[in-house]
Amino acid sequence: MPHSDLLPSLLNKINQNQLAFEAANLELSNWVELRGSTDVANNVHGAIIAIDRNEEFIKMTLSVMLAPE
Repeated sequence: MPHSDLLPSLLNKINQNQLAFEAANLELSNWVELRGSTDVANNVHGAIIAIDRNEEFIKMTLSVMLAPE
């Protein structure tokens, strides 16, 4: 298998890791916020928003790369 064929699969796995990281951070930020550290929770929420903004582009690009030519 050529290395170029591995790139879409690699990017897909990286995207899956990013989404798992996002979910874990959301859980932690909610837990922190419930304990009164709203500044920390807000900072984490800001990072999660950045991940959300990029998610649609990543999914679209992966679908184009994985589509048969």
